[in-house]
Amino acid sequence: IALAGHRAAILFNFRLLVSPKVCKNLNLKLEEIYMLVFFEGIVMCFILVMYCVIGIRNGAVGLVCLYEKDVQERVVELGLVTKEQIKKQFLVSSIVLFIPLFTLVPYMVYGVNGVTDFTEGFIQMTMILVIMGLFDRFFIDWYWVGHTKAWLIPGTEDLKPYIPVKVLVRKWIGTVVVYPLIALLMAKIMTFIV
Repeated sequence: IALAGHRAAILFNFRLLVSPKVCKNLNLKLEEIYMLVFFEGIVMCFILVMYCVIGIRNGAVGLVCLYEKDVQERVVELGLVTKEQIKKQFLVSSIVLFIPLFTLVPYMVYGVNGVTDFTEGFIQMTMILVIMGLFDRFFIDWYWVGHTKAWLIPGTEDLKPYIPVKVLVRKWIGTVVVYPLIALLMAKIMTFIV
C-alpha cells in the first residue's frame, strides 16, 4: 500500500511537468511518457557502462585518463602507458561520451518523445541526464571504482581512493548543477531547430 501511495505521489508530481499536448501527440498516457524518459535515461547509463567496460577490458590502464594526475604520473613512471597515450585516451573518451550526450539526448526528447517546446524539453533532458549522473555517481564511482578491483591499477594502491573527496564533490556538483545547465542550453538550442 505504501509503495502504491508513493507511485501515485510521483505520478501526480510528473503530471505538473508534462503538458497534455505531448501525451496527445504521442497518444500516450502521462505515466507512459515518464517511463519512456526513464528508459531513455537507462539507455544513457548503458552507453556509459559500455564505454567503461570496453575501456578497461584489458585492464584499468585503458581508461587511466579518467584518473587523477598523481595516478596518471605513477602509471607513466611504471611504464604502463605514455603521456601521449593518455592524451589520446582523453580525446577518444571525450568524443565517445559527449557525442551521445549532445545528440542522442535531444533526439530522444524532441524526436522520439515529440516534445516541441523549451520547458518540456528542458525537464525531460534534465531527467535523462540526472538519471545518468546518479548512475555514474552511485554505481560507477561509489561501487565499481570504490569497492571492486576492476579499476585497480597495480602499483598505484597507495594512491587510493582513486576518487578523492574533492573530486567527488566536483562530480556531484556536475550532476546536480551542470547537467541541468546542459539541458537548459540544449533545450534553448532545440527551440530554434524544432
